[in-house]
Amino acid sequence: MLGNSLAVLFALCAAVFAAVGIVVRQRATMDVPPEKGVSSVMLRTLLRRKLWWAGTASAVAGYGFQALALAFGSLLLVQPVLVSALLFALPLSARLAHRRVTGAEWAWALLLTGALTVFVALARASTGTYAVSVSTTVIVAVVCAAAVAACVLAATRSSDWRRAVLLAFAVGVMFGVVAVLTKIVMHTIATGSVLTVLTTPALYLVLILGVVATLLQQSAFHAGSLQTSVPTMLVLEPVVAVVLGSVVLGEHLLITGWEPVTLAISVGAMAAATISLGRDEGAYEESLEAEITGPIRIATD
Repeated sequence: MLGNSLAVLFALCAAVFAAVGIVVRQRATMDVPPEKGVSSVMLRTLLRRKLWWAGTASAVAGYGFQALALAFGSLLLVQPVLVSALLFALPLSARLAHRRVTGAEWAWALLLTGALTVFVALARASTGTYAVSVSTTVIVAVVCAAAVAACVLAATRSSDWRRAVLLAFAVGVMFGVVAVLTKIVMHTIATGSVLTVLTTPALYLVLILGVVATLLQQSAFHAGSLQTSVPTMLVLEPVVAVVLGSVVLGEHLLITGWEPVTLAISVGAMAAATISLGRDEGAYEESLEAEITGPIRIATD
């Protein structure tokens, strides 16, 4: 019971820092035209700006808390709680933009909070088998890599909201895989030694995939429709992580009676609230971005 409580606490801390990272990194490159979202122009812009580095540092801290959460709890418990990042991003974004949160946004925020509370209260997950076979690892890697590659390739040939959706899909898949690998690494630390972790391929895969996913995430923020990209990432990541946690690691929920129905309703409410909040916030961000990039385009025409 204490382990689950610590897992939820650390997951909420991860959500706070992730929210700060999302909001700050969105604003760090608002003056970059959307069509440059997947290009060297975006990368050079990011590396030159202290604001982006600050947002990235917050995101890394969020990942550190996520890893701690996974050390105490299962993927099935921790990952859905991370959706609450949008709860913290909403008032922070409004504060930085000097605007007020609307009544509708607060209503969706309350729904998300209530759904998360119900989920955490009912979700009791079993311990999985974290010694994954080589064949299973290869199959998962090939399938996920193919899905990500297809999305990125299609994104480079698309524009507007389609590019945002495709990149967000790729990011969600990659961060879902990173969560699973992180769980394996934390389990290895708990049951083995530091030397064992350093010789575990999962550790290095986490580092590589984490960097690539972060760069793709930034591109998705500026690919066109922010109200589509952010909710897609936040919803897809726990879905991928939970599915892989169940299929690959053998985790499952210990629920009986009407609990499966209640959990299903709470998960549906979480998804609906996240998408609605993301659309409201993204619509505002998109209008703000248009105000910033508009004069730049006129000057360069």
